[in-house]
Amino acid sequence: MDGVPDGVPRVPEQRRPGSSAKSAEPVESVESVEPESVPALRFGVLGPVRAWRGDEPITTGSPQQRALLAALLLREGRTATAAELIDALWGEEPPSQALAALRTYASRLRKVLDAGVLASESGGYAVRGLAEGALDLAVAQDLATEAEKARSAGDLCHARDVLRRALALWDGETLAGVPGPYAEAQRVRLEEWRLQLLESRLDMDLEQGCHAEAVSELTALTAAHPLRERLRELLMLALYRSGRQAEALAVYADTRRLLADELGVDPRPGLSELQQRILQADPGLAEPSSPAPEPASAPVRPAQLPATVPDFTGRSAFVRELGDILASADGGVMAVSALAGIGGVGKTTLAVHVAHQARAAFPDGQLYVDLQGAGARAAEPETVLGSFLRALGTADTAIPDSMEERAALYRSVLAGRRVLVLLDNARDAAQVRPLLPGTDGCAALVTSRVRMVDLAGAHLIDLDVMSPDEALALFTKIVGEERVASERKAALDVVAACGFLPLAIRIAASRLAARRTWTVSVLAAKLADERRRLDELQAGDLAVKATFELGYGQLEPAQARAFRLLGLADGPDISLPAAAAVLDLPVEDTEDLLESLVDTSLLESAAPGRYRFHDLVRLYARACAERDELPPSERGAALSRLLDFYLASAAAVFAIERPGDTLVEHLEPASYPGLRFENRHAAQDWLYAEAVCLLACVRQAARQAGTLPRAIDLLWAAHDLSESGANAREYEATAEALLDAARQYDLARAEARALTTLVNVHHVSGRFERADQEAERAILLAQQADDLLPVCWARNARGIIALYQNRHADGEEHLSRAIEHFRALGNRPGEAAALCNLSRIHLATGRTQSAVALAQEGIGIYDAMGSTMRGANARYALGLALTQSGDLGTAAERLQEALEVFRDSRQRLWEGMSLFRLAEVDLAARRAAQAAANAEMALTVLRGIGGEWRRGNVLTVLGRALSSIGQTGRAQVCWQEAAGIYEELGSPEAADVRALLSPVRAA
Repeated sequence: MDGVPDGVPRVPEQRRPGSSAKSAEPVESVESVEPESVPALRFGVLGPVRAWRGDEPITTGSPQQRALLAALLLREGRTATAAELIDALWGEEPPSQALAALRTYASRLRKVLDAGVLASESGGYAVRGLAEGALDLAVAQDLATEAEKARSAGDLCHARDVLRRALALWDGETLAGVPGPYAEAQRVRLEEWRLQLLESRLDMDLEQGCHAEAVSELTALTAAHPLRERLRELLMLALYRSGRQAEALAVYADTRRLLADELGVDPRPGLSELQQRILQADPGLAEPSSPAPEPASAPVRPAQLPATVPDFTGRSAFVRELGDILASADGGVMAVSALAGIGGVGKTTLAVHVAHQARAAFPDGQLYVDLQGAGARAAEPETVLGSFLRALGTADTAIPDSMEERAALYRSVLAGRRVLVLLDNARDAAQVRPLLPGTDGCAALVTSRVRMVDLAGAHLIDLDVMSPDEALALFTKIVGEERVASERKAALDVVAACGFLPLAIRIAASRLAARRTWTVSVLAAKLADERRRLDELQAGDLAVKATFELGYGQLEPAQARAFRLLGLADGPDISLPAAAAVLDLPVEDTEDLLESLVDTSLLESAAPGRYRFHDLVRLYARACAERDELPPSERGAALSRLLDFYLASAAAVFAIERPGDTLVEHLEPASYPGLRFENRHAAQDWLYAEAVCLLACVRQAARQAGTLPRAIDLLWAAHDLSESGANAREYEATAEALLDAARQYDLARAEARALTTLVNVHHVSGRFERADQEAERAILLAQQADDLLPVCWARNARGIIALYQNRHADGEEHLSRAIEHFRALGNRPGEAAALCNLSRIHLATGRTQSAVALAQEGIGIYDAMGSTMRGANARYALGLALTQSGDLGTAAERLQEALEVFRDSRQRLWEGMSLFRLAEVDLAARRAAQAAANAEMALTVLRGIGGEWRRGNVLTVLGRALSSIGQTGRAQVCWQEAAGIYEELGSPEAADVRALLSPVRAA
């Protein structure tokens, strides 16, 4: 970083407040004032020249008087002679009374400032005695120095944070409105310094992987400073790292043309070299260091290792071997240790123990995840990478959508760090590979039931059962020396019955330790009597089942019932209220039961208020439910209560987000109550926190014809999950499964509703043809089933799809009928939605005035119902109409209001579309640089959601904006990509974009 440029005065250390300009001379007398009674003076020159006493502004007088104050402040305590000040204020042609005027300005300033601040000395003047940080320029200089030191020390997070604070001190043009040659020279110098600081901060943004976010800002900056090559270079690099190589090369072409036309010179060597590296796909360009979305004072150091067991026993050879391998991560190749073995052999216990011993060698943190490889739904690497990136300090908005991008970002974040990654219970090598650090200094420990011979570079360890001595030692540590010593033979019988399997030994010993009235012989006898237990313990997973049988047999009846029923529910874990629904108990009683099961090690506490089974324990619990739960109908009833709980809770979320919408009145009735929420944010938090478990419940309920209709209605009520982008893929897969089930059971009403949820999925994803077909089918089936609500929403969807496909007459017919249907149902919010969509039809057919009126009617309905989020949709529609009517200021206000609500509601699709529409407004208002910035942000937000057609729209507008600011090469690349999208989709917009490209070719 450049720090302070030449010509920008520094405050000499000896001239800080409390000392004089010349150390040998005394400070001019200042009245003694109690600091508590008079607020300190503050001055600003990084903008208009201003002064404050505390928080109260001080009048600084005429422009020439402000020019005098600025000239003295910028000298930072040094005395300026009268001649110097006259030259600073008026230049080579001062007025005849310049000296008198100067003295008048000084006198007036002295009256408004504190006594002694404006000092007269040797016929000149100086500003003295200011407190530390009294001048914004001095604060900015100190911050720049601090940032430079932090960057030199490698702390980019802190350096970026400090530079942001420094740049935030500017409040418009430096020395705004101040006349005189001195002010003009300082204005130029300080603006150059500000740009240097900005370039330094952007350079660090790219170093930390924030390239996608930087493109928008750099696009606007290059438009404002077209001849500044460093900004162009940063823009090229940001575009390249965002996967937009063609646009990056187009920036170079634009720059070369502009420099030749304006200055008659070629780009500097650094810019040309970057072009060549991009052409050659230089790997060094694609390796930014770890992204830090929010600067912090220190890098995030996760410490996710589970607690090590205090009674860890034996395994000394493995501990040494693994410790040596982890130590080898210091110099070269990443060390990977894969621990294979049957369930319960102690893989996790050993790995956690070794990881804790090695923590000192990995000071930058330790990551841990249970990959659930032995279960039916193993953890997806994409999801795990998202969790790891968040743990390492990456904001949600900076996490890419695809697994490949997340894996690349993950490796970039770990570059230069020493982090240990513990991947527990892996399914196979394919699941593990994206999660490996891939960098010197980091290491990974992997546990799995399979031997990962196809995991390249892994050091494989096959973990066997414990030796008899180790098994007895573990048993003794848990039970106690005194009890075992008197019954050593019985103790050996116990560990032998457990097959020397650590998990079985631990559970058996813990149960015995909790029951002081039992003897070891009693326990040994119980194990010996359990249906050929030794043979079963030697049969792989049955060894674990036999041990679980011991713990299960000691449960109280209420505990055993809870254990059985909770194991029936799919999903990675379960919340306390959901568990209460499964058990049909009050939440307080449920919590007591679950905590008692945690004490038995048959259940885990995943987080406060959330519980989970180990995958093998869940399988055992289900086996117990099939064997012991009488009557069998209780199993179905438990899952039915869980479904009702989710349905009622999701309906409450829907109702609080869409007041007055009658959908909740047309859902299948839920016999079990759900949660109630205090506000919209609490409702949204619950929905997104429960998304995975809720969708798992829906899929599970789809297996029975009796619960399928409620499952479909639950999915419909939770359709915000499909629009947020967070759970869009899982939502779509679930909707497809429900549709298949409805067709299998030949349930027309259920099929119509399942189709309605899929219509929204396909619409959001930009698959308009399929959405229209599904909507047409939904209308037919819903009419046959006399179910009007799906007809309303399917008509509404067909109307907006027809708009996208330029079938305006069809769209108007569908929306007009949707409005009639919504009114017949008394569904005012639905009516408002259709009115807003009809507004867009009117807009597309040139009826601008009626389009505005329809959107305003929709807003009126939403506002009367208190619907904040859907009111944002109406403001979005009104913003479009006002844009076309020419009322650009009001259009921007309505779209900005919509944008803020969509962001707050986590509606990524509509957040991105609002940014796109704001770009259109900016373009119409001839704010091309701002239009490009908003379009760039829209592209970033819409990654992975919205479909290619919407992406083509944004690229088209971005191209127009870039063309307007002289970046024709980039504009052409954007239009070419948009044309390719439209042509592949068969969209009529392709011809319009090709027409935009034609003049470029001709030129």
